[in-house]
Amino acid sequence: GTHTAHAAIIADEVGVDFADVSVETAIPADAYRWGGSMGSGGSQGVRRWNDHLRKGAAQARALLVQAAAGEWKVDAATLTTKDGSVVDAFGKTLAYGDLVDLAAALPVPAADSVQLKQPDQFKLLGKPTKRLDTPAKVNGTQKYGIDAMPEGVKIAAIAISPVLGGKPGKVDREAALAVKGVRQVVLTGSAVAVVADHTGAAKKGLEAAAIEWEDGPNAAVSSAAIIKHLEEESLKPGAVARNDGDVEQALASAAIRHEAVYQLPFLAHTTMEPMNCTLHVRKDGCEMWVGTQVIAAAQAATAALTGLAPETIKIHNHIIGGGFGRRLEVDGIMHAVEVAMQVEGPVKVIWSREEDIQHGYYRPYYYDRLSAGLDAQGKPVAWTHRVSGSSIFARIAPPVMASGVDPDGVDGAQHPPYAFPNIRVEFRQVEPQGVMTSWWRGVGPSHNIFMVESFIDELAAIAKVDPVEYRKGLLTENPRALKVLELVAEKAGWGTPLGERQGRGVSVQFAFGSYLAMVLETAVADDGTVKVDRIVTAVDCGMTVNPDTIAAQAEGGALYGLTAGLYGAITFADGRVEQSNFDNYLPLRIDEAPHVETHLVESVEAPGGMGEAATSAVFPALTNAIFAATGHRIRTLPVNAEDLKKA
Repeated sequence: GTHTAHAAIIADEVGVDFADVSVETAIPADAYRWGGSMGSGGSQGVRRWNDHLRKGAAQARALLVQAAAGEWKVDAATLTTKDGSVVDAFGKTLAYGDLVDLAAALPVPAADSVQLKQPDQFKLLGKPTKRLDTPAKVNGTQKYGIDAMPEGVKIAAIAISPVLGGKPGKVDREAALAVKGVRQVVLTGSAVAVVADHTGAAKKGLEAAAIEWEDGPNAAVSSAAIIKHLEEESLKPGAVARNDGDVEQALASAAIRHEAVYQLPFLAHTTMEPMNCTLHVRKDGCEMWVGTQVIAAAQAATAALTGLAPETIKIHNHIIGGGFGRRLEVDGIMHAVEVAMQVEGPVKVIWSREEDIQHGYYRPYYYDRLSAGLDAQGKPVAWTHRVSGSSIFARIAPPVMASGVDPDGVDGAQHPPYAFPNIRVEFRQVEPQGVMTSWWRGVGPSHNIFMVESFIDELAAIAKVDPVEYRKGLLTENPRALKVLELVAEKAGWGTPLGERQGRGVSVQFAFGSYLAMVLETAVADDGTVKVDRIVTAVDCGMTVNPDTIAAQAEGGALYGLTAGLYGAITFADGRVEQSNFDNYLPLRIDEAPHVETHLVESVEAPGGMGEAATSAVFPALTNAIFAATGHRIRTLPVNAEDLKKA
């Protein structure tokens, strides 16, 4: 919903009819960069851009009004705007289109000098708005990157070394070229591509190539070895992200001490649209058709690989069939560039689902240690949390790691919503051999909220206090978090009776600039099968742009997270990913999808992000509900039905 949200912010502030609005994706250009980048991620579409877009629109409106004032020779303060026109005191109008050239010649007023509209003047913001992209997606006219078909394009199927760092060994070129429609076999440093007239021939040719791989130094990588390494490293001190009070003294004097180890697995993105890129590389330039979250980075990486000047690289950035962080990486584009540099004319490189799952940049595996000291009433007097796992920032932006703390790795742990008099949070960087890690619809919060909210639930059980009431007692200094908790408990019917082996679980968080609480209602069958019946979410994301999109993000995010909580895990053996398609990396099926409802708290605070918030909240809400239903505490995901069988 980012295109619609951005358009609505501008349209409301500048004063145009939303029915007249369309959106075009920008090309890579220095003029469009903010903070040195052009990217879409981190739930930042609205929270990062709201002020900039509103001020820019207000500047444009001021220029148009000033232009009209000059034409009419009146004071600009006497003029108003409505539906794309400037209106004078007598109702006479001048259309924006007739004023554009005059306005463009005027000096631009300072952004801080223009008057922004007040909430009572909004016509779009805070109200349900139909998304601009929905009709094309419904009627099938929307073009994704995978739909690009420039004239003369050939199709390439690609196989990448199944072991990170491996390379092609023996390749049966003759057998591949014997397949009707196959035109070329291309080798790169780590992959083999078969170029053909159509997809069927490309896939058959790739199979006929009977590739034998040279695995390289990561051939022995296994999940067991990675987890053992994490376990050993997690026993060592980490870089300190937060250290308030005297944790050791508070633990020593606590009436009760409790500790736990939590683990979360590697996760793949499994976007509906697998990785793909269409390219035409020439000596004097390059044209690319792709869907990417980082268009400027894609251009820069292509320039570096081809030696072409960035301005000669034209990118058609298509809407994407799912990103979730996967398309923040440009590896798929780089594979395509390496192939296209050896092909005459345009070529579309498409990954199979197996390549997509087995060559991801995965959400890191985390191995966290938590401990707490409670007073005689069961209230926390000390809290420690050591995060152990891969650092994405160490690869993406090493200067950010100057203190040894990955800010994303501790997001959701460094500043939990609760008031602890003594708290220490550490980050220990542990890089897994033979695995690439990256962002996955919220990285730090997607694991830390699970750790924190699960452990809080454990403390509530020790204190023999209802989980919602226990949290309320720790949120007296955080009114926004308390409000979403109270709202979700009310809407979910917290405390009302449920049947045997049914339970409700709760989680509360502040992440991506938004406050969110979730209650999940589940039933556990005698054979250990978990059925989630209902998810209720309460959200305070500050000033809202489009409540319909907020609800959609909460619903989609919750189901995306629920899929991972129930089934998601990427595992390794002999250097290879063991999962390959949706038969062994399961998605949530339609008959498993629960009823999801979302309730918004009205707020005038700065906008927060929503794309990843519900995904983070669902993990602990799920496992806390299972505990309520069965008494079995889950500290490692995904859920294991064998552990939940009724004895």
